[in-house]
Amino acid sequence: MKLVLIEDQAMIRQLLVMACKQALPEVETFTAANGAEGVELCRREQPALVLLDLVLPDCEGMDLVPALREAAPGTKILVLSSRTDEFTLHRVQRSGVNGFVDKNEQTLAVLQEALAAVLAGRSYFCSVTQTLRARMKADPQSFSKVLSDHEMELLALFGRGLSNEDMGDKLGLRPNTVRNHRQNIMTKLGLSSTPQLILYALEKGFIRSGR
Repeated sequence: MKLVLIEDQAMIRQLLVMACKQALPEVETFTAANGAEGVELCRREQPALVLLDLVLPDCEGMDLVPALREAAPGTKILVLSSRTDEFTLHRVQRSGVNGFVDKNEQTLAVLQEALAAVLAGRSYFCSVTQTLRARMKADPQSFSKVLSDHEMELLALFGRGLSNEDMGDKLGLRPNTVRNHRQNIMTKLGLSSTPQLILYALEKGFIRSGR
């Protein structure tokens, strides 16, 4: 059985390889430090499972999922990430990956449990994601309920503090159109100012303050 691990941090990569071999002694493990290498490995090796970090030097991990599916259609994907914000979970759920383990709070024993579950054909989402999912489901103003996909894309840009003019230049829209989008999004989310919108985007994970 083959497994591909896509993780840019060398020490974490080595620890994960050790944990995988302990849980699955028969596994043949291949590692990649970036998304491009990971896709090529999957195309060549056709692994049963991919362990995918979401913070990669050449791409966002979630953006890599379609390419991994195309390169190795039969592979299962288990996400390992320190990102457990609402927007990340929203993207994870919509992507159809087979599981998610939080690198901040979960132990190697949990990872090994997740490996066994996913390889047995079950999904595995750690307790942190289950709690977050329940909170989002209970919130009537959750962005996943009130915003369109396009509005979520715009929210990520608004969160960076871009002006209407800069946004218009970037997207090929008139500043007034951008202003209307900004106001519509704030109204739907119950926000009253651009600083509140920026803070919301940061808190929900649309923009990042660090790794």
